[in-house]
Amino acid sequence: MNNPVPISTLFIGLNGFIGFALSYIVVMERTRTRVWHGESEADTSNQQNYLENPSKWAAFVESYTQKLVATKTSDDGVLQRKVRAFGNFMEYVPLALLFILTLEFMNSQVWLLWLLGSALTVGRVAHGWGVIKTYGPSPGRAIGFFLTWFVYLVGAGACVLYGTIGVLQ
Repeated sequence: MNNPVPISTLFIGLNGFIGFALSYIVVMERTRTRVWHGESEADTSNQQNYLENPSKWAAFVESYTQKLVATKTSDDGVLQRKVRAFGNFMEYVPLALLFILTLEFMNSQVWLLWLLGSALTVGRVAHGWGVIKTYGPSPGRAIGFFLTWFVYLVGAGACVLYGTIGVLQ
């Protein structure tokens, strides 16, 4: 099998697993809190209580999840942080991976691809952990956004450089 972009492929796959993990974390928190829309009980205060007259599907899901997942009785803000960790990941990662993929297609230096891919992956794990575990500033969050900004600045700069060279040739 010939893969012209093995480094990008690796980091796309790794970040795909991170995205899945963050999504799973959100789904499990929604199940614990029974907040199916929005990020807090307040977001659902004007919505119909699906348990007052549940459909067959809602009754099945409620019965099944009650057996498997302990229900939270208070809104502690964790769902909001988990949703933001996932949302932030989805906001930043696609463009960062596009920088890496494009640079690999441009036959950029291998060390640069590994640097950007590693910084992105470590940064996104650190950021997700920092946002979920701590309300407000945290070391994980800071490490994550600085590494992500590094990838954005270096990746965008390298793309502009390669693009300019290509246009001028």
